[in-house]
Amino acid sequence: MGVSDNVKGLILAVSSSAFIGTSFILKKKGLKLAAAAGTRAGVGGYTYLLEPLWWAGMVTMIVGEIANFVAYVYAPAVLVTPLGALSIIISAVLAHFLLKERLQKMGIVGCLSCIVGSVVIVIHAPQEQTPTSVQEIWILATQPAFLIYVAATLSIVLALILHFEPRYGQTNILIYLGICSLVGSLTVVSIKAIGIAIKLTMEGVSQIAYPQTWFFLTVAAICVITQLNYLNKALDTFSAAIVSPVYYVMFTTLTIIASAIMFKDWSGQSISSIASEICGFITVLSGTIILHATREQEPPLTQGTVTWYISGDSMKSLEEHLITIHNSEGLTSESFLQEDSIPQK
Repeated sequence: MGVSDNVKGLILAVSSSAFIGTSFILKKKGLKLAAAAGTRAGVGGYTYLLEPLWWAGMVTMIVGEIANFVAYVYAPAVLVTPLGALSIIISAVLAHFLLKERLQKMGIVGCLSCIVGSVVIVIHAPQEQTPTSVQEIWILATQPAFLIYVAATLSIVLALILHFEPRYGQTNILIYLGICSLVGSLTVVSIKAIGIAIKLTMEGVSQIAYPQTWFFLTVAAICVITQLNYLNKALDTFSAAIVSPVYYVMFTTLTIIASAIMFKDWSGQSISSIASEICGFITVLSGTIILHATREQEPPLTQGTVTWYISGDSMKSLEEHLITIHNSEGLTSESFLQEDSIPQK
């Protein structure tokens, strides 16, 4: 029976990655179409809400997340979570063919490094003990260590939104994805509480009357909306081939940290497991740096003016050459050599 459940979880996890990886591309194409018709999401526009292709991506992502949620019912997290890295590969391949977003060779190395590091972290992460009630989750959520994490998370998110986003949001991918990942770590905790409440209710132990259930539901809704908003901005601003792996790495890392703090699963870990987690973080960091370096090597696509700086010795010969060319086209030197025609040094 255990083997059968693992097979079900494996199929659901792979299907989840396929849906989520595809959703990135559908949403990206929808955002491009919406940007052509109105204000871009990257600068605060919401015209993508009228774009059917974006909604197709949203539906695809929801289906993928549901499949991922159900996968945890049948298989352990150590099997399901690493398979989320497949969405990176699927997204990168589809972006290459459908969005013409070419991933450089070093970018592929960066993706692989991120995937390997994330898998190492997940495999050696502490095993999670599932709470048996919403009240138990509430006790864990109100312990001082986790409250400090929540306060730090909210402070960083507010700083990113209010200070860093207006200045660096269009140039630094870590701003948008940092908000998504930090908020996402709180989303996971809230959704886990909701899942336990639903499971207990279906088993005959109703959790609907408890205010904690509705609190976690409210937090989850706010966090999900925030994630989607800034993920849309990231996809509209940066390449999907870069957004997908960086988001996966940051989200996975912060989720593991939040889970370890809240559920105290880190206690009793062996030295080898801790060393493996450190190596995984270093590998993830290296992959992220490679991805950023690859992105910086790509030629800019913006349009602008070109200014020529010419030394005085070569100015005369340049003017004579340009006059000859323009005279052959029927232009006079007076019509060409105006006061501001050739910039001075």
